[in-house]
Amino acid sequence: MKTESTVFRLVAKTTSGLEAVLAEEIRLLGGQNIEIMTRAVAFEGDKKLMYRANYELRTALRILKHVTSFKTSNEQKFYDEIRNIQWQMHMNVENTFSIDGVVSGGLFTHSQYVAFKAKDAIADQFRDRMGIRPSVNTTNPDLRINIQIQEDQVNLSFDSSGDSLHKRGYRNIVDKAPINEVLAAGLILLSGWKADTPFVDAMCGSATIPIEAAMFAMKIPSGYFRKEYGFMKWSDFDQELWNSVCSEANEKICDFNHEIFASDHSAKAIDIAGQNLHSANLHKDIRLFKKPMEFLIPPEAPGILIINPPYGERLEENDLKALYMNIGDSLKRNFKGYKAWVISSDFQVLKHVGLKPSKKLIVYNGPLECRFVCFDIFEGSLKDKKTREADAKS
Repeated sequence: MKTESTVFRLVAKTTSGLEAVLAEEIRLLGGQNIEIMTRAVAFEGDKKLMYRANYELRTALRILKHVTSFKTSNEQKFYDEIRNIQWQMHMNVENTFSIDGVVSGGLFTHSQYVAFKAKDAIADQFRDRMGIRPSVNTTNPDLRINIQIQEDQVNLSFDSSGDSLHKRGYRNIVDKAPINEVLAAGLILLSGWKADTPFVDAMCGSATIPIEAAMFAMKIPSGYFRKEYGFMKWSDFDQELWNSVCSEANEKICDFNHEIFASDHSAKAIDIAGQNLHSANLHKDIRLFKKPMEFLIPPEAPGILIINPPYGERLEENDLKALYMNIGDSLKRNFKGYKAWVISSDFQVLKHVGLKPSKKLIVYNGPLECRFVCFDIFEGSLKDKKTREADAKS
């Protein structure tokens, strides 16, 4: 195994609302000089950490390796700076590449135009030196280049992940409106669950949240089922180092001493969930029930419940009110002693749960701004609980 301890800047992209939990994940992996940004966390590390970040981070969508930065005052200077990079150090003419451009203010206003100019600069360098141009492949390139321009500042990075890291490799089929795996993992981390109590999802759909909970509890790396990453096509890919990273992480996999329940009223959802549980080899670790929430008897408290009920986009308003009222009734009847977390993009309908949230967090499910709220389900009323606490102190 080649030893390479060169430290460079990395940026882990995520969804809005998960930046803090991603930063903590990076800290635990050993990232240095961590900086929380908008929908991203920057940090420093070596090649091994870059490999580990791709394999182990649960709330990252992709890991970018910083290559160069420069300022630009016009289109020609931008073209020249891109063309002056020693591209033959990173790819050869037989390799394919793609460019993802992100612009914010300043000279450039269209990301596609930025990608077009950068593509020309790279292709022209190869043509002038070798008489032939490399090809662009937007679906499965050998090198995915990320260019971010803010005002006159240009940051160029290589995307080490390839496909988004939410594509874990275990979910072969989904029900309607599935939750993203990265968001599901983020909700679990935001809830503060330490894998020390039972876990329940009473509206499990395709079972993404229970699967992510089991992987977290059993320390199964997020990339355990995934076969390909962008860095595997890079000229400096170190197979031995990669094997070592995977082995070290896989050695930490352990049993979980509590129960995980997944249930849904839909037979179709349960069929899909069952297939996904088998794909993740977790069908023996997660108990699957075809039951509506009001009929599910959870494991003995204390425990945690996380549900992703339908939003207004999928139900009529009256049906939605009834659903959330039923959620509240079910929580009060069956989940005493639990912390119950609900994510919804309909802030008004959340009030029909009929309970006062102890926490409210803002997260995004795709383009939808959502509230992730916690209800502490006490035995009796909150007033009764405060009375009992006061009596205990006196």
